[in-house]
Amino acid sequence: MYEIENVLRDYAWGSTTAIAGLLGRPESGRPEAELWIGAHPGAPSMARRVDGSVAPLDALIAEDPDHFLGSESVAEFGPRLPFLTKILAAALPLSLQVHPSIDQAKAGFARENAEGIAPDATHRNYRDDNHKPEMIFALTPFEALCGFRSPAATRKILLHLAACFDLVETGIPPLLVELLEVLDNPDEGAGLRTAFERLIKGGEEVSHTTAMVAAALISGAPLAPYQAELSTVISLNEKYPGDPGVLISLLLNRISLAPGEAVYLPAGNVHAYLHGLGVEVMASSDNVLRGGLTPKYIDVPELLRTIEFQPVAVPLLTPEVSGLGQELYQPPFREFQLQRIELAPGAEPVPLAQAGAVVVIVVAGSVYLDSPKGDLQLARGGSAFLPAAEAPVNVHPVAGAESPAVAFAVTTSLKA
Repeated sequence: MYEIENVLRDYAWGSTTAIAGLLGRPESGRPEAELWIGAHPGAPSMARRVDGSVAPLDALIAEDPDHFLGSESVAEFGPRLPFLTKILAAALPLSLQVHPSIDQAKAGFARENAEGIAPDATHRNYRDDNHKPEMIFALTPFEALCGFRSPAATRKILLHLAACFDLVETGIPPLLVELLEVLDNPDEGAGLRTAFERLIKGGEEVSHTTAMVAAALISGAPLAPYQAELSTVISLNEKYPGDPGVLISLLLNRISLAPGEAVYLPAGNVHAYLHGLGVEVMASSDNVLRGGLTPKYIDVPELLRTIEFQPVAVPLLTPEVSGLGQELYQPPFREFQLQRIELAPGAEPVPLAQAGAVVVIVVAGSVYLDSPKGDLQLARGGSAFLPAAEAPVNVHPVAGAESPAVAFAVTTSLKA
């Protein structure tokens, strides 16, 4: 087993306090958006060997993939850790985005390589050849946009906005009338595509209508019964005035996760995290196609080819719960599953769910990891990489502990 040090990403939307508070670390004084835990070559964790030397985790795995990952994982995903784990802390909204399917990622990566686009070019869409299905487990109240709501539900919100404009006597913006018409299409997917495409292509009418909607809401138009959705319009427009993503948010499910709730996001799902702290797990990829709420590059044609234009229910993820303080979250992806373990002082050890390699991070108390080949103690904020060959591993509370310990573990899910 290897203790690892992980990389903090200081994106501007990150919280200055949340990750430090969770892990019991001093605050850095700058935004701390994501803690990357894994072997992605963009920011690999550093693994400490028995002799005290350190190595990037991707380089360590490359020394003996079958030992570190397990032959089954190597056969399925190749000689790389299939997943990437992050602690994500959003103080401000992230960009509206979507992730490609595996076929789209392979084709797009090959195409951009053939075109000679530099790996770090700002207009590059595909940083690697992998897809990026993901999930988020809420550690605090967590706000997000996630997938298309039914067009009928969006039309109710737009009709409410139309009534608001009648109240302020400014006239209903023609764009709202147009959206009401296209979303009345019996083919829900076609209606969503037309509405999204009309907004994402922007232009003066979209910017002007967004400003009018925000002004009407701020001036006292009633938000109820759509307070969450319309408050989101106001807050997004404050950050990105006139951005197409402000009105696109009304096409999407607006969700509020309580601590302990989780949601998963397959390829093609348009989403944006708005605020909160969570454990995010994904296939090991950095492929993102943006669709608004960002100053970064937006490739509209590629975005439209990537999105699944169908309404979806919020994809909440219900865990399997054991009697040992063990919760297992298994989204319908083969690359990963998330396990949460809570150990009361003096509790019986918990057998770690393991399929191949595992990464572990402790967010409260201390735990003791025990395997036939060795053991390792981790305190709050500590993390480790467990090779496949280390199984089976049991997780114990530390002797004499006075408070519960909580750890998260991620491993491959070959059952999906």
